[in-house]
Amino acid sequence: MQPAKLLIIACGAIAREISAVARSNGWDNVRISQIPAELHNRPEKIPAAVEQRLKDFAGEYDQVYVGFADCGTGGQLDRVLEKYQVQRLQGAHCYEFYAGSQAFAQLAEAELGTFYLTDYLARHFDQLIMQGMGLTDKPKLIPMLFGHYKKLVYMAQDESRELDHYAEAAAQSLGLEYQKIVTGYGQMAQDLQQFMQQNEAKVIKWQH
Repeated sequence: MQPAKLLIIACGAIAREISAVARSNGWDNVRISQIPAELHNRPEKIPAAVEQRLKDFAGEYDQVYVGFADCGTGGQLDRVLEKYQVQRLQGAHCYEFYAGSQAFAQLAEAELGTFYLTDYLARHFDQLIMQGMGLTDKPKLIPMLFGHYKKLVYMAQDESRELDHYAEAAAQSLGLEYQKIVTGYGQMAQDLQQFMQQNEAKVIKWQH
């Protein structure tokens, strides 16, 4: 039987990691369509962006999966996905599905004032945070915006000295205590594997 033709509509902040999971598992029948990570600055726009991709690809794939958590949409993304009968990654945000729900809850309980980085955010910290929020030009804004944080936790998906350096430098820039934990791909990889197991042999021509 020919493998099902599968599509993952993914947040640009985790598309690299989803691609790595797909390669490591030999999922040659999967295509990944990225939605710009910058939408996380305007989470209310994420549901419409995902819905547009679902419309764009209707009828082209046997099944579709959405590589987003809720991501600050307040349940609006789930309302879209329910309409199209499409699943997404578990959790409220990428920090939760990388660390795992229980481990993330423990981190948050240990220190509420924690700022989190993933590999993507460590790699693009200057662009997204320092420049994107105007902190490079106006460093006096840092205490105003980050004064309630005490710690920066870097959740590492891959072991990389370069990213370690970027993450530690980010903590120093914000004046925060630094902690690194290695999460790997966490619950995200498990969710993707479950989706593949459920659909890789099906030919159901998803459409709406």
